[in-house]
Amino acid sequence: MLRFTVRRLLNMIFVLWAVSVLTFLIFMVMPGGGDEQAALRIAGRNANEAQIQTVKKEWGLDDPFYVQYADMMKKVFTGDLISYVNQQNVTEEIKRGLPATMSLVIGAGLIWLFFGVLFGVLSAVYAGRFTDRALNVLALIGISLPVFWVGLVLLYYLTDRVALFPPGGYTELGQDPVDWAYHLILPWFALSILFIGFYSRVLRSNILDIENEDYVRTAKAKGLSERRVLIRHTLRNALIPIVTLFGLDFGAALGGGAILTESVFGLQGVGQYASESIGRLDLPPIMGVVLFGAFFIVLLNAIVDIMYAFLDPRIRLQ
Repeated sequence: MLRFTVRRLLNMIFVLWAVSVLTFLIFMVMPGGGDEQAALRIAGRNANEAQIQTVKKEWGLDDPFYVQYADMMKKVFTGDLISYVNQQNVTEEIKRGLPATMSLVIGAGLIWLFFGVLFGVLSAVYAGRFTDRALNVLALIGISLPVFWVGLVLLYYLTDRVALFPPGGYTELGQDPVDWAYHLILPWFALSILFIGFYSRVLRSNILDIENEDYVRTAKAKGLSERRVLIRHTLRNALIPIVTLFGLDFGAALGGGAILTESVFGLQGVGQYASESIGRLDLPPIMGVVLFGAFFIVLLNAIVDIMYAFLDPRIRLQ
């Protein structure tokens, strides 16, 4: 078990390194992302050639790309990474936006997990009936709707037309918990709708498959109630893939999947900071946010693998 855990952690380090290299190379070679453009963004559009050359020398932009990469990674781990555009510390900006992103993803995650499990169980229990068909239609609609469109519709009808909720923004939890939740209700549901539909369909299929297993039929033959068989035998095993999906989806949402939701509702989280940085082709913030997102994704992926290996020793041999 220890060797398996160490191997997964080493894989995590390798993935983070590969992501950082690819991100750096892509934004160095893409149009508008080279040394000259970076120096121009730092010096300003009206800077002369002498000023641009001075900036390139001070920031090391005339060094070979591998030297620039090593210098940038050193700044990432020491917290000295500075934006090319506004000269703000990237680490501090990420820390400033992290509470909004965490609040959004944790709240939405709890919502999509609860309703996904609830609707999945109801669909399986009433398989083939009207309830199952209705939930199936709702799930397919939820999966098909883009997050930004859902957010805009919610804002239009529940903010502009009816004025039930604020138009956006974020309030700190410690400042006013009620106002914090009030500002996040719409973003929570906008982000969770897609996952609710997907989880409900996956869980329904898992439950119906497990009901045909021998141990479930044996439990029913012993005279156990349908409810007890569902909870103690069927649902308990059907939820294992859901736990895996939740770990991976939660990491993906926290690592960047919430960008559109944050942008639509103006939450000023890490995702919106990433979106603004990409629009400016500002490499240091992009590098910082990409590594931030990749860290959570591979970390939760490794945790899921380790949990599976703990539950099933056969996985440790893979």
